[in-house]
Amino acid sequence: MRELFIAFGLFLFIEGILYALFPSKMKSMLSKLELLKVNQLRTGGLIFAILGFIIIYYLKANT
Repeated sequence: MRELFIAFGLFLFIEGILYALFPSKMKSMLSKLELLKVNQLRTGGLIFAILGFIIIYYLKANT
């Protein structure tokens, strides 16, 4: 459970620092999301979720 809070905190930190350092680029990137099809977003999200799971599983298995 501790690792989950650490991961969530890291996510918030990275997300926040991107918006703080590059607000106009982040706004532009978010507006481009509207141009993508729903299936493209779903596929990308699934790929990132699987990659994240593999990384976590690998790191937990080797410690």
